Amino acid sequence: MRAGEGAASDTYSGVAEKGRAPHPGGLPRRAAYRADIDGLRAVAVMAVIAFHAFPNSLRGGFAGVDVFFVISGFLISTIILENLDRGTFSFRVFYQRRIRRIFPALALVMLASYAFGWFALLGDEFMQLGKHVAASAGFVSNFALWGEAGYFDNSAETKPLLHLWSLAIEEQFYIVWPLIVFCCWWDRRLMAAMLAVLVATSFTLNATGIATDSVATFFSPLTRAWELLSGGALAWSARTIGRHGGLAAALAAFPLTRTLSAFHVRRHRDALSLLGLMLIVFSFFGLHEGKSFPGFWAIPPVLGAVCTIAAGAGALLNRLVLSHPLMVGVGLISYPLYLWHWPILSFARIVESEVPSVGARLLAIMASVLLAWVTYRTIERPLRHGAHGFAKALMLVVAMVAVGALGLDTYAHDGYATRAMIANYTHNKQELVRTPPTDPACLAFVGTTKPLFPYCRFTDTGAARTVAVIGDSHAHVAYPGVAEFLGARGYNTLMLANSGCPPFIGSPSGANEVETRACQDRIEELLGVVGRHPEIETIIVFTRGTLYLTGTEPVTGDKDVMLGAKLTPAQFLTGLQRTIDQLVAWGKRVYYVIENPELELKSEACMPRPLRAQTRNCRVPVAEVLERQAVYRELIAGLTNVTVIDSIPAFCPDDLCRVVENGMLLYADADHLSLAGSRLQAEKLLSRIFE
Repeated sequence: MRAGEGAASDTYSGVAEKGRAPHPGGLPRRAAYRADIDGLRAVAVMAVIAFHAFPNSLRGGFAGVDVFFVISGFLISTIILENLDRGTFSFRVFYQRRIRRIFPALALVMLASYAFGWFALLGDEFMQLGKHVAASAGFVSNFALWGEAGYFDNSAETKPLLHLWSLAIEEQFYIVWPLIVFCCWWDRRLMAAMLAVLVATSFTLNATGIATDSVATFFSPLTRAWELLSGGALAWSARTIGRHGGLAAALAAFPLTRTLSAFHVRRHRDALSLLGLMLIVFSFFGLHEGKSFPGFWAIPPVLGAVCTIAAGAGALLNRLVLSHPLMVGVGLISYPLYLWHWPILSFARIVESEVPSVGARLLAIMASVLLAWVTYRTIERPLRHGAHGFAKALMLVVAMVAVGALGLDTYAHDGYATRAMIANYTHNKQELVRTPPTDPACLAFVGTTKPLFPYCRFTDTGAARTVAVIGDSHAHVAYPGVAEFLGARGYNTLMLANSGCPPFIGSPSGANEVETRACQDRIEELLGVVGRHPEIETIIVFTRGTLYLTGTEPVTGDKDVMLGAKLTPAQFLTGLQRTIDQLVAWGKRVYYVIENPELELKSEACMPRPLRAQTRNCRVPVAEVLERQAVYRELIAGLTNVTVIDSIPAFCPDDLCRVVENGMLLYADADHLSLAGSRLQAEKLLSRIFE
């Protein structure tokens, strides 16, 4: 999930009204207000909200974040340059204004999220919320989320403060950027060179990093800085080349265009505005999460925002569309609106344990707008403006430190898992906690501390025989039950697996060339370990077969998950058969387990939890399972040199597949098994093989 909001909401072009003295707070008493920038902010925040509430309707709405970055870079740089030019810039006043602008609504939303979480979240969920509260209060949530990223990390929809990563990046930018401008603004060539170097360096890190570490590239301030700096460069050019219009005014500075009439200049501005908005609209509708983002795909929204702002308030679309009172009204509350909307949507998702209904999501948006307006009128404006600025800023800093300390305390106490209101809901939740992906015994067995494949576990019973469980994440969740079952019968159990990359020789999965090559490398290393160890006599393969063939989740409301990485039936069958043949050539006995039935919703919807009156009947008809697996089963039936084990008898004793057994959830989500499910699967499916 991606989101962001420009914190610098001082929507001015930075052009002081002639003859007026500077305001004691550091801004001119009366600056040239840009209503169209508030309108552009409205476009961005509406796109982000639409993406979060209805992701399949506006798949690229997350690019609103990048529009916000440009706006923030432009506005904050305009403020700094305006005051430096007038000799009124003060670091103390600058940061005091930032605190009064950002802290009030942010602290309120974090406290409200914490209070609701106290009643709604189970121990591990509340512990994570405490961590995110602390990280957000310190404006380092991007680093916290960066460290959490992983296949089995909680889904983005269940992190109520996930959206604050972009605010953290902006605040990190605000710490460094004023110092750079202060040191360079007096020399035009030095400032131009500094901007060029910084933008080029940051963009290069972004463009190269997306291929090697997409998570780091998404969350790092170094790879995002060029977006804010693009706004900063526009602000600097507006003051240096043409004080009112940025790029559009720069056109008139060259001899070829200097003699253009006002009509022609206006036409150029209109064209620039049209180009900018077209690029932004293209981003919202043309991008999706399957693109390598940010990377080069971040150029359209960034360039679109630059062009739209550069066109000036007088450009046709800026004047008629962006400056419309309704757009301006949304823009004025965009900061608290952004802060409120995601926690409300996220908590609705958590409480329901599934995607909320369309009506519920619409109500969440309406509640967000109402809360944003109230926050703007009663909290944000009174604390942002008026007298006693230093005292207000100091009070807000103390409040933010207290909020951060509250989050740290909650994290340190494991989310207060003994709270009375959740005492009756914790048992099943513990079954959903996934086992570690690696252990020292396995790393010693494979002979490396950092194998390419992410899952490596080894249960050594001292036996002479070893059974290897290989595959993808389904092998990882199958392992605990298999290891317990085999350990009791005198076998060692080894687990080697990938995420979203089944060990199919010659048929690696991947949405692009980089992912496909990485999958191929992991397959080769994984199978190489198996081939080097003759004591591994038996191989059991677990993969989520239908996902690779369909590319989609069966969960109602969830997006496609493979996003271009799915396999054709020929690739699936050929790759799996090649793997089986290679294992048999090495003297191994091979078993393939047909994947367990998938649910139509997340398993947590099947268990009681706080604030939810009733649970769902989650049992899935066998006919639906077989229909989804039809092509998959047909391919499996064509395999040779392998014993196929059907999981249906274990989970579907009649016409309905069970989700709960003896009061225990068998699933950790819609398809991965819980610990109880892993034990049930091993007991039901392996008994006839190993006894």
